Amino acid sequence: MLVEPFEKPICVWVGLGFPRQLNTVVDAYQFVIDWCGDSPEQKAAIRACKAALAGDIDAETARGVFVAFARRKDILIEDGAVPPATGQARSKHP
Repeated sequence: MLVEPFEKPICVWVGLGFPRQLNTVVDAYQFVIDWCGDSPEQKAAIRACKAALAGDIDAETARGVFVAFARRKDILIEDGAVPPATGQARSKHP
């Protein structure tokens, strides 16, 4: 299986406010599988990533579904811009 990078990486908050960059469908799939929860958005992101890995949809479609999940969970770092360290951790929203 050939894993191509997203046109634009996805940046999300993890743990105690640390940024993480997701570059491929595999990265996004591993992240969403490890996420605690069972929301419709999470299920949609899992299905989209699986479909992209199987070649049924393109990676950018899966990326869009994952971004919707991350935005809904308030972990998406918009525009990939990671703010400078302020000494304060950002809380994770389950």
